[in-house]
Amino acid sequence: MNSIHLAGDSTVAPGPVDGTGVIGWGGVLHEFTTQAVRNRAVGGATTASFVAEGRWAGTVAAVEPGDLVVIQFGHNDQKETELAAAGGYRNNLARFVEQVRAADGRPVLVTSAERCLFNDDGDLRVSHGGYPAAVRNLGDQLDVPVIDLNAFTRWLYTWLGEQGCAELFPHAVPEGGKRDTTHFGLAGARAVAGYVAQQLRALQGLDDQHEPIGKWGVSP
Repeated sequence: MNSIHLAGDSTVAPGPVDGTGVIGWGGVLHEFTTQAVRNRAVGGATTASFVAEGRWAGTVAAVEPGDLVVIQFGHNDQKETELAAAGGYRNNLARFVEQVRAADGRPVLVTSAERCLFNDDGDLRVSHGGYPAAVRNLGDQLDVPVIDLNAFTRWLYTWLGEQGCAELFPHAVPEGGKRDTTHFGLAGARAVAGYVAQQLRALQGLDDQHEPIGKWGVSP
């Protein structure tokens, strides 16, 4: 069975699976799939630093024909002028797609998970500007599947509300002691990983051969 390779930042990266610290959704993706998961995501990564540190080269070198390469950046790119959404960020992602395809892999783009920031009126703030749109547009232009994690997490956090989100983000920022609203705890990572796993199943057509149940009340 084909492997799943993950390239991204801290919201994707491995972490402690005992609940003692922050962990990206990629750190628990293996719990929701029987496919091998190769996670090279790392905290602080941008589309540029991931290349400079050799992590992208290692990702592509490990790709076998038919493997999925799931790519999610943006949290840190937006801090760098040269990695503007429609500029360096978009161009780097386009190169990633080209290189994965050259290795006979299947690229999948992912929009950034939202930060869990509510304003005084209780509305969820928009924290990524044009970065999710850049990913969606690139997916359309290059015919690459996009998992819209930004839209999903915005729905999830709004549905849970600010207090409910505390279960997804239970840890504090070391520097200031305030609750970390960017990096998941174990429950948050699992909630997002379960969604990503279902999206990857759909993209691969893994459930397409099941017979439809049909009428209401018919036993499966």
